[in-house]
Amino acid sequence: MRQDTQHYRSRQGSVPGSDSRVQIYDEVTAKIIAQLEAGRFPWVQPWGPVAGSEGIAPGLPRNAVTGRNYSGVNVLLLWSAVIEGGYPSQGWLTYRQAAEAGGNVRKGERGVTVVYADRFTPEAEKERVRESGEEARSVPFLKRFTVFNSAQCEGLREGLGADPAPLPHCRIAPLAEEVIEASGVEVRVGGQKAFYHPGSDYVQVPPQLAFHEAINWYRTVMHELCHASGHKSRLGRNLANVFGSKDYAREELLAEMGSAFLCAALGIVPTVRHADYLAAWLDVCREDNRAIFRAASGASKAADWLLTRHGEALAAAQSQEGRIAA
Repeated sequence: MRQDTQHYRSRQGSVPGSDSRVQIYDEVTAKIIAQLEAGRFPWVQPWGPVAGSEGIAPGLPRNAVTGRNYSGVNVLLLWSAVIEGGYPSQGWLTYRQAAEAGGNVRKGERGVTVVYADRFTPEAEKERVRESGEEARSVPFLKRFTVFNSAQCEGLREGLGADPAPLPHCRIAPLAEEVIEASGVEVRVGGQKAFYHPGSDYVQVPPQLAFHEAINWYRTVMHELCHASGHKSRLGRNLANVFGSKDYAREELLAEMGSAFLCAALGIVPTVRHADYLAAWLDVCREDNRAIFRAASGASKAADWLLTRHGEALAAAQSQEGRIAA
């Protein structure tokens, strides 16, 4: 889910000053807060009928040229744009990429501003390190740039930006089972509540029959696995959060988005698991204009960790099959 860096080199999007960074944080946070205040959760909205169609299959927004998925807060921004524009695609590209692909952005179309965060080391700092032998201090920066949905373009070369075919319904549950097993996290089935126990490092979920829809069992497990990804042996987040605290709300926000990103990547329509935390999430976002950025970044890392483990398990199984066949 790494950001596509191929088209980040344009000077148009550079934001070197701290004031400019604050402006970006303020703008994006204000947009997310407005959606939450309206009762819209931007991490579960892009599916269902749009533009008179039957809707689009769950998936992460991606660059239509490179095929790389966007991550972090950009997922929220682009999913929101799909709803607002009624676009039938999750593919996005820059104005320059549209031209390089043989087409163009249609006249009058408005793009979506997304951001890219990174760090760099100034030359003066590099020189200081060479002389002192100390560790270099890097400087954070943000870039903003504009992308357009492939549906806003015309004349693109054939096949560019085509969305992947939806996963057959019969494959969704087996795929989710594979991800759960590959995580290595113990999943205990029983009881009436779903939770992750950081101290003993296990996930507990009620039996599938306790859910009105079988797919909700998998959605619930994905949410708890996102919590489990923060264990000290994995991504190392602070999970010692008191119920009702701001840190507890931040972790829940991260897990909500992480499970949405994970479900979308697996072809499962995300849902809100804990809508009753809405007021707490709003408080967190209002008091810190970087909170949604941190939560979305952590959510992408959690989903990435689980998807990477699944990919490694598949590769190992294929390698084993190859040795047996040989």
